[in-house]
Amino acid sequence: MPPFPVPSLLQPRSPAFSTREFRAALGMFATGVTIVTARAADGHLVGLTANSFNSVSLSPPLVLWSLAHAAASMAALSAGSHYAINVLAADQQALAERFAARGVDRWAGVRHTPGVAGAPLLEGAVAHFECFNRSRYDEGDHVIFVGQVEHCVHRPGVAPLLYHGGRFYTEHPL
Repeated sequence: MPPFPVPSLLQPRSPAFSTREFRAALGMFATGVTIVTARAADGHLVGLTANSFNSVSLSPPLVLWSLAHAAASMAALSAGSHYAINVLAADQQALAERFAARGVDRWAGVRHTPGVAGAPLLEGAVAHFECFNRSRYDEGDHVIFVGQVEHCVHRPGVAPLLYHGGRFYTEHPL
């Protein structure tokens, strides 16, 4: 006999918490901050701040991140073959805020170079992951993007920008 009763129907229980409580609990997980960038089919640049970045596999080298269905950049990122994930440095908080804002020219004055497949690589980032848009999974109100990393670089010794509890942290004991 198992130590715990096994439910007869394997279905999730309804949440016993609000969306606000869920968001607050998720905020207790400290993350790095990234900006996902791409060049759309018509040539315009796309970019957004995301902290939903994670490694998936070393062989092949895979990473994931997620994007809300309602995001303005969804069409360009879903249709494109490549994107870059730029891990931000501690001194790039203003850039993170700009790429998270609506109704602003996110690219005005932003220094970047094209990666091997054309996705913009942001100057000053701690790391860049240039990815082939391998697969997408529709889950809840987001799409999970899995990228196969074709090229990556990092700057050892440079402190990353962190996010925890709804706040950015630029000073931390690493």
